[in-house]
Amino acid sequence: MPVGVQAPEASPGRYHRRRDDDDGNGNDCSDVLGVDVLDEGADPFDIPAKRASVERLRRWRQAALVLNASRRFRYTLDLKKEEEKEQIRRKIRAHAQVIRAALLFKEAGQKHDVDRELPGLANLLKTNTEKGVHGDEVDLACRANAFGANRYPRKKGRSFLGIKEGWYDGASIAFAVFLVILVTAVSDYKQSLQFQHLNEEKQNIQVEVIRGGRRIEVSIFDIVVGDVVALKIGDQVPADGVLVSGHSLAIDESSMTGESKIVVKDHKSPFLMGGCKVADGYGTMLVTAVGLNTEWGLLMASISEDNNEETPLQVRLNGVATFIGIVGLSVAAMVLIVLVARYFTGHTTNPDGSIQFVKGQTSVKSTIFGTIKILTIAVTIVVVAVPEGLPLAVTLTLAYSMQKMMADKALVRRLSACETMGSATTICSDKTGTLTLNQMTVVRSVVGGIKLKSPADIENLSPVVSSLILEGIAQNSSGSVFEPEDGSPIEITGSPTEKAILSWGVELHMKFAEEKSKSSIIHVSPFNSEKKRAGVAVIVDDSDIHVHWKGAAEIVLALCTNWLDVNGISHEMTPDKANQFKKYIEEMAEESLRCVAFAYRNLDLNYVPNEEERINWELPDNELALIGIVGMKDPCRPGVRNAVDLCKNAGVKVRMVTGDNLQTARAIALECGILTDSQASQPVIIEGKVFRAYSDAEREAVADQISVMGRSSPSDKLLLVKALKKKGNVVAVTGDGTNDAPALHEADIGLAMGIQGTEVAKESSDIIILDDNFASVVKVVRWGRSVYANIQKFIQFQLTVNVAALIINVVAAISSGNVPLNAVQLLWVNLIMDTLGALALATEPPTDQLMKRPPVGRKEPLVTNIMWRNLFIQAVFQVTVLLTLNFRGRDLLHLTQDTLDHANKVFNEFNSRKPYELNIFDGVSRNHLFLAVVSITVVLQITKDQLHLHLHLHLCDCACPSDQNYQL
Repeated sequence: MPVGVQAPEASPGRYHRRRDDDDGNGNDCSDVLGVDVLDEGADPFDIPAKRASVERLRRWRQAALVLNASRRFRYTLDLKKEEEKEQIRRKIRAHAQVIRAALLFKEAGQKHDVDRELPGLANLLKTNTEKGVHGDEVDLACRANAFGANRYPRKKGRSFLGIKEGWYDGASIAFAVFLVILVTAVSDYKQSLQFQHLNEEKQNIQVEVIRGGRRIEVSIFDIVVGDVVALKIGDQVPADGVLVSGHSLAIDESSMTGESKIVVKDHKSPFLMGGCKVADGYGTMLVTAVGLNTEWGLLMASISEDNNEETPLQVRLNGVATFIGIVGLSVAAMVLIVLVARYFTGHTTNPDGSIQFVKGQTSVKSTIFGTIKILTIAVTIVVVAVPEGLPLAVTLTLAYSMQKMMADKALVRRLSACETMGSATTICSDKTGTLTLNQMTVVRSVVGGIKLKSPADIENLSPVVSSLILEGIAQNSSGSVFEPEDGSPIEITGSPTEKAILSWGVELHMKFAEEKSKSSIIHVSPFNSEKKRAGVAVIVDDSDIHVHWKGAAEIVLALCTNWLDVNGISHEMTPDKANQFKKYIEEMAEESLRCVAFAYRNLDLNYVPNEEERINWELPDNELALIGIVGMKDPCRPGVRNAVDLCKNAGVKVRMVTGDNLQTARAIALECGILTDSQASQPVIIEGKVFRAYSDAEREAVADQISVMGRSSPSDKLLLVKALKKKGNVVAVTGDGTNDAPALHEADIGLAMGIQGTEVAKESSDIIILDDNFASVVKVVRWGRSVYANIQKFIQFQLTVNVAALIINVVAAISSGNVPLNAVQLLWVNLIMDTLGALALATEPPTDQLMKRPPVGRKEPLVTNIMWRNLFIQAVFQVTVLLTLNFRGRDLLHLTQDTLDHANKVFNEFNSRKPYELNIFDGVSRNHLFLAVVSITVVLQITKDQLHLHLHLHLCDCACPSDQNYQL
């Protein structure tokens, strides 16, 4: 690949992985074959930004003539090892299927009653299906000792002394080799430790367990046998266990069985396998096996996660390095031919003017020595050309950036995201929890058709209305309220929305446990982002059925045909009354409040299906009676407006994609700086269903103009991402829900939320934002740009040195038959100096100036025109000075000594710090590592020159003490 030419980028319209329905039989052909399926006419050598197949990487390496890739990049993907790991996965999945079939066979034979046997199992494990284990330290320690910890062995990290690379060209360069190996070893060892730390962070999932009657969050590694674990949509099943209770609980077991089939769990099919994901519903499970005693533990012990990923930038640099090596070989071959021809035709002379080779007179020994000298010159030119420091610079800058990004609350799951984020042109951000604090409180309420003076002012409400609203709050919730017996503050758990509503219920004097005991849940319709509401059917007094719904206010309001007044009397929902409620919602939305409505209906017991048919029962959501509407305040995060302004100055457009209505979305967007007062019309602010109704061409036409999308579903977000990518944007997307996974997967950079994000969302992401803060997303953009900029700095620095040294040696070799820079000196320059140069330039921290430039485009060359300009000027300066010293140095300096001087190299290192700025010294005092490396370089260079001079003088005094004209 030529220098400055970018490798072809993946085109969304030309490359894709086929989905399950591609062959019409629900089979994923690409998974079966182990390769990507290409569209007809697609370029087989496009490099996708992420998730390139093994076959694609193998083809690219063969086409790019990547020589000895494992030596160039310390973490190059081992394609053979990947195939072996896939075979192990298939074996373990087959093992799991056999065990599963055996269990089903055994159950069919025994026809046991799990409901009857569950208490016995709990007694044997000395736990309680309602309150869980006792939870004290002694009990947990005993269980861990008896049943083992929920951990599994991990692949050991690379040891500090695990160095396979080495240069053994002779004792004369041993010191140089030792320093290079030491620096490389330290870099690789630190990067290996960093990867281990990142893997531990990724796997350290927080799980909600019930201990001592209260719900608490613990690490997945601290789960013990007998624990009662609470599961909800998007969670990972932390260990093997048995279902205690659940509502519409559906599990995705594809990670274990290999089948993309959702399995509904109930008391007829109660067994849960660790490592699987909750696809729908919620429930609780009793842990029966942890760690290596689970199928998931065996799988993880056999296949440890590696970070052997090759990033697009590494592939491009490998191509650049290979191309430069080929150029060096070509030039060396040409010089070799010229020198051999000069030597054997008698045009090569000694320093005293005598001809080195005379046919018939020169001895065989002298001829062999002369030929070896010519070969040494050719090898030296190859040494000059190969940029040995380039791969080290990539390794250093990626390791350094990942470490610093971790400190900035960003956990990198895929190395390629470090680079791609610097090219992002747009960020599609969620509102709740990312742009806002996700700390909701109910500040407005309308109950019984009237506005309440304060949200908890229910003195004027009848007992009927109060009872219904409290019943809906307590039963139609996935959260919980724990009231300590010692009078300690009440503990409320759940999502921010659930916590806000339950807190409001507590203010209404709700006794959670008492309210739950008044009725029994018979069926649940869990909340999801598509329907934006949740429902529950409860039976009261063994005869009355109440169906409660809560959700997005205008959506629930549209389902209501009646409303309750303060006395609990039902009235018809007339158009005027509906408009009045809509006005209440709009007023709350204009104050940036999230609006949630509560409604219910009575249902005849005869309309309720029996228990077996109830699994697929759709709760009726028609003919509802509106009970009330609440408005919840979720303030913007401090500093988010500055972060948005920073993105605007950097040429990165921020778009808000939220499930809230347009009024709330508009108010928050104005507060955050995403919108201005003049930007309040379509298509700048658009509703999800409107965008969804457009054709593909229409969506592409308006996608760039959209700043806010309200009432959007995850599928709307996915459509927006696809449209923006087709317009040539590099898209970053934030997400936290299970349904956000397709958009996170489709985006160039998927950013999952570390606090509110589900495990499904995190698995589909490239970077996890640990504090859910938009300001951290902007920091990731800064670091992404810094990675790219640091690599460009070092490329300029490296190429300048190589080009200058190559020209000097070629010109000198052709003109005089000798080279001024011998192999040892060139190794010193290329290995020692460039290693230290990589350390200095690759660890430059990001500056504010990076956020004042436009994003780097997909097709922009790695070596820009400005870099070529700087490289040309520096190379011309160095070549002119050094050739002058080489040919006229003794006359100009009146010295008979070595005419080559490397001191100008340090100046070039300063010049490479700021390729796009005139003031190359700006901020240098703040980069202590850079100054230390430059100082060490100068000291080492002076020391080497002094040792070289003394050694040369000593040898020459011994060899020719009377000759005053010897050349140093």
